[in-house]
Amino acid sequence: MSLLDLLLLILLSAIWGASYLFTRIAGPVLGPISLMAIRLFIAAGMLLALARSIRQAPDFRARWRQFLFIGAIGNAIPFVLIADAVIHLNASIAAILNATGPLFTTIVSTLWLRERLGLRKILGAGVGILGVSILVGWSPLAVTPTVLLATGQALLAALSYALTAVYARRHFADLSPLQAAVGQVCGGAVLLTPLMIVAPPPGAVTWPITLSVLALAVPCTVVAYFIYFRLIANAGPTKTSTVAFLIPLFAVVWAAALLGEPVNFGVLAGLGVILLSVWLVLGAVTK
Repeated sequence: MSLLDLLLLILLSAIWGASYLFTRIAGPVLGPISLMAIRLFIAAGMLLALARSIRQAPDFRARWRQFLFIGAIGNAIPFVLIADAVIHLNASIAAILNATGPLFTTIVSTLWLRERLGLRKILGAGVGILGVSILVGWSPLAVTPTVLLATGQALLAALSYALTAVYARRHFADLSPLQAAVGQVCGGAVLLTPLMIVAPPPGAVTWPITLSVLALAVPCTVVAYFIYFRLIANAGPTKTSTVAFLIPLFAVVWAAALLGEPVNFGVLAGLGVILLSVWLVLGAVTK
């Protein structure tokens, strides 16, 4: 990996780590559905314009069902789950829980694609479960039914991302990363935007809320996808997947520095154990 690609990887991690911060700020005011509908609507328009300008727009007529499905499991469902979870959890804890995505991808790939489940993957999954237990049990938050439900939502979002990765690998292999992303984001926007009618924003929209929404839509979605595609093309998907290690680190830093979220031993220990499990799983995949 070149120095430029390494810097871009760090920048991508910082941007996606900050998305939890912006979600924590805007979510309680706009509500999870409205916040993510607006995010996807803006991002879909910008990505579609970019794709058309370079003649990379996907064929929506031929694959609209697939785009709606992957838009649901890859954007609409996990985005809303995370946005709701962040309201009841710290942004940093939600980000750490969402880092379990590679573990779920391993499980889904084994069941769906019949991939071999080696000892290292099994060990990684076990360590991941231990990490989640440490994080929730020793977090600064009291373990209440609401916190447990929010924890489950964050983990379900990670599972949804895993299903997305496996589904895309199986059905979108003939599309460029940009075409797949445009189809996915547009599908998510089509599904969520009408729901704003039944779930309007519960609070007044202020400038900090507006800026948080724009930050989620532009840097955290459009710019992040652009960097992500470049890294996949230049550094390869395996090296790019190491972003999973860095996102929760940045989320913890942003949340502690800007939101004043407490960082105790449980958060750091849970983060370390979960990152170890991700390393075990990703290391097994690359061998």
